[in-house]
Amino acid sequence: MKLLDDPLYQQLVSHLVSCGSVLVAFSGGVDSSLVLAAAHDALGDRVLAVTARSVAFPAEERQRAIETARQVGARHLLVDTFELDNPTYRANPPDRCYHCKREIFATLCAVAEKEGLDTVVDGSNADDASDHRPGARAAQELQIRSPLAELSLGKSAIRRLAQSRGLPGWDRPASACLASRIPYGQPITVERLYRMERTEAGLRDLGFRVVRLRDHGDLARIEVGPDQVAQAFDRAIREEMVQLCRQQGFTYVCLDLAGYRTGSLNEVL
Repeated sequence: MKLLDDPLYQQLVSHLVSCGSVLVAFSGGVDSSLVLAAAHDALGDRVLAVTARSVAFPAEERQRAIETARQVGARHLLVDTFELDNPTYRANPPDRCYHCKREIFATLCAVAEKEGLDTVVDGSNADDASDHRPGARAAQELQIRSPLAELSLGKSAIRRLAQSRGLPGWDRPASACLASRIPYGQPITVERLYRMERTEAGLRDLGFRVVRLRDHGDLARIEVGPDQVAQAFDRAIREEMVQLCRQQGFTYVCLDLAGYRTGSLNEVL
């Protein structure tokens, strides 16, 4: 249901109308889903959602993006991106996200030009400024617009609007690319990315709603939501966690007692 009587949503819709026509960098998360829905309400068929198809993004997230775009009624395109072809990205420096976003945004800009769309927008929001996000530099360089951030919309308001708009996953935990699980300076490989995707999927199957696997080589460091840390100490669950991680090639398995927090690998910076 459209929020015709919600001033904040209407402000977002009006903001997007001024863009003329847009390509939405669409991950399928709550942020980009809200941007896509508002853009579709504002501009109709002058909107194209584009999702990057990369080994650094879980297949499960890609499928959610497909389903959400279909529900919104927006035209949707999958494009391949090749971050791993860049040796600087593979080396995993602290500005890794810049090199990833530069590849993705450049690809989306080429699609927008081909489709005759005026503006490329993403789902960055006002809260993102509080974390280490070198990808923002790539967005600035390529003139990517961030409507949510421009209107000072943070996560709480975004979730409320997404729920009212009837978007799936409005309360789904935040996600991030799989490369963000590897400590800076340790190489990014296809094998490590797939290993993390499989292991996190298995941990979610054990009942952990919020979970991150941090890949420290032979060591798997598991972060779960603070409200589920106690659950991880259950003997049967703990044994399954260890078995799962060892099946995926980890020698040691540890639980981070601080629980999940955004960008924990940035704590070394």
